[in-house]
Amino acid sequence: MCTGRCARCLGISLLPLALACILANALLLFPNFEYRYLTEGNVSRHASVMSGLWGGGFMVRKIPKLHYNIFICFIAAKSFMSASSKTGCCGFRTEMLCSTLYSAVALTGSTLCFGICCTGLVKGPLCAYKVTFSNRSQGLEWGYPLEQFSTREVNYIYNSTSWFTVCVEPHNVVLWNVVLFCILLALSGAEALLCVVQILNGIAGCVFGPGVRNNKVGPV
Repeated sequence: MCTGRCARCLGISLLPLALACILANALLLFPNFEYRYLTEGNVSRHASVMSGLWGGGFMVRKIPKLHYNIFICFIAAKSFMSASSKTGCCGFRTEMLCSTLYSAVALTGSTLCFGICCTGLVKGPLCAYKVTFSNRSQGLEWGYPLEQFSTREVNYIYNSTSWFTVCVEPHNVVLWNVVLFCILLALSGAEALLCVVQILNGIAGCVFGPGVRNNKVGPV
């Protein structure tokens, strides 16, 4: 086992996952590639939270007199790869310790992203649906109708017919919502798994050094 080489592989794997998270969350803000729903405020709050951006990609950190959007997954990935290139026992162990700390922060972000996306998927998208008013006239109202149609036993996710009949506008927003949230769930879950592996790998690197396989016991 070579902890440095493992860290480099994990870092390379984390980069495309972070980019894909950002792209998927950005698409959630523009149903059917239309920006007017975002400007009108008719976008699901779980999409507006942008958990795929700060959780799967960015982590927002406040510093006195200055606000930084820290690309934590990219920083974590860079830390993984830089640890593998460090020479010297102390330098390598220091970098592995830093990568472990970054992994813990990235794990927190990806876990929050997973939880928010899961809630957004269960609740359904914000959309315009038909309602009957007190004067028996019909009109459109914005809300979360699929949450009302769902029961404790059966969620709208398992009733694909409701995907195309309940929401009137945006067109096919339920399918758009389900597909992108499922993608975000898969991506954030994969990121969390990679971060857990790197935490274990970082601890092993701190304890055993650059390569466990090089630590051989000589003859007595």
